[in-house]
Amino acid sequence: MLNIIELSYIPTFLLVFARVLSFFITLPLFSYRTIPTMFKIGFSFFLSLVIVTTMDNLFLEIDHLFFFLLIKEVIVGLLIGLIAYIIIAAVQIAGGFIDFQMGFAVANVIDPQTGAQSPLIGQYFYIFALLFLLSVNGHYLLIDGIINSYHFIPLDRFLTFNDVFSEFIIRTFNKMFLIAFQMSIPLVGCLFLVDVALGIIARTVPQLNVFVVGLPLKIAVSFSVLLFFMSIYVMLTKLLFETMFETMRDLMLILGGG
Repeated sequence: MLNIIELSYIPTFLLVFARVLSFFITLPLFSYRTIPTMFKIGFSFFLSLVIVTTMDNLFLEIDHLFFFLLIKEVIVGLLIGLIAYIIIAAVQIAGGFIDFQMGFAVANVIDPQTGAQSPLIGQYFYIFALLFLLSVNGHYLLIDGIINSYHFIPLDRFLTFNDVFSEFIIRTFNKMFLIAFQMSIPLVGCLFLVDVALGIIARTVPQLNVFVVGLPLKIAVSFSVLLFFMSIYVMLTKLLFETMFETMRDLMLILGGG
């Protein structure tokens, strides 16, 4: 009798495992190449085992819709992790704005975590944001988010895509670019004033080659302003993660039909 009960939980476990594993595939910090694939699979396996054995109302009998439910679980995990990655990508976009003004736009580096090109200042901001996330135990909140997703999106309920979902995606991208603009505006604004000053000097002192003086001057001003505005950047990073968690919760509500 015990074996029959244990075997009856296998379909439920497979659905939970599909959502958790797909969540870690796209989630920032957990989806990096430096984290071994076997660790991701093993961690997802044991986390799914904990979810199935500790949460109530997760039991689901297998039927002809099981394959479609499995696909739904994969989509849910990918969407929740992807929406978190989209919000935190605001750091990279802000760094791109700053690098373009500093003259570092052609000096992109390869991010070993994702394998994609990233701007220098954007990579610095991104590492700082991840360290801040780990220091405040934000990775625990991300894991708690996928666990609580079963309260918003039950296993036996299909997704609802409507106009609300489209508006939500547009608002999410709007928030991402707004936070990126807020992060970059102190440095971009100061560099704009430096460009104006160099333009005035070029007109008043033609003998001075502003192209030779301008680049090192802008780099020096950028690092000075960056050091001065680091406290503001920490506040914006806090706002960024608050927005990320709120966006993940709103997505779960929309997908669950709430």
